Amino acid sequence: MFFILLLIIPVNNAFSELELLTTTKVYTVGQPLFVYGKGQPNETLIIRLFAPDDTIVKFDQFTTTSDGSFNHVLLTWPNATSSFPFGTYAIEVISTEQKGISQKLDVKFTSTTDLIEVPVERQINTSVFAPETAAINTPFRVFVQTTSDGLLIGDDPKDLLQTTHVHLPSGKVETISNDFKTLHQGLYYTDYTPREEGTYVFHVVSFSQGTISHGSAATNVQKQDIEGISNQIIKLNSVLEETSTELNTLKSEIKGFGSTLGNASSNIDTSVTSISNSVQNIEEASSQLNSLFFPIVASIGIIVALQIAILARRR
Repeated sequence: MFFILLLIIPVNNAFSELELLTTTKVYTVGQPLFVYGKGQPNETLIIRLFAPDDTIVKFDQFTTTSDGSFNHVLLTWPNATSSFPFGTYAIEVISTEQKGISQKLDVKFTSTTDLIEVPVERQINTSVFAPETAAINTPFRVFVQTTSDGLLIGDDPKDLLQTTHVHLPSGKVETISNDFKTLHQGLYYTDYTPREEGTYVFHVVSFSQGTISHGSAATNVQKQDIEGISNQIIKLNSVLEETSTELNTLKSEIKGFGSTLGNASSNIDTSVTSISNSVQNIEEASSQLNSLFFPIVASIGIIVALQIAILARRR
């Protein structure tokens, strides 16, 4: 007797299926955002609406019909505000049963619904801010800003700026994508220290949602930066100010010395005048003395002559 063993292996004919559609690509204020598509029968789907800055502004959950189709009004577009601005929005539907597969679709929220004038596209703008001049071995900060439709967008800088680099004066290329830190969503910075003189060109490459953007800035590195030169100028001004003060003091002293010389000259003139007057007085006194002295001398002479005559007669 032969026994036949039949091994029956169940076959799963199910396959992943998820489709997302909208009635139009461009919407304006007051219009409903109607989405439809198809998934697995009776499965739960999660739908999210992302603003231009990648923040979630609407979140819903619903179940497909028995044939897997769905249609859903996600929202009615409100008036544009700072938290709900015009720009490119992303709709994402996520399956909770098909290993978390998802589908995305971009739509435009604008003040007009003219498809010709308003193309549905996502653009990323990258701005780089670096000082114009710097000094060797002195760190300086480089800032990067990434925007879409005027709003800051961003992710982990290691992923968003993964091919960012700097061109050195020697011609070499240095990767700095892992050096950036997050200041704010869409705002990043790094502190860079140059080691040689010359022009450094920072080439920043942003990649987000399949869109790439480039930005660059140049810094001229010298032996000394403007701050050092400014400090030297300040020091020189201080020395010049001290010199000017000393000159003013010397000028004041010289002015006083001139006044002293003037007084001394005046005193000398006075003394000369006094001496001249004294000499004149002496001359007058001498003249008077002579007028008195001559008669006396004459009298003495006469007396002496008389004495001589008397003596002569006695002999």
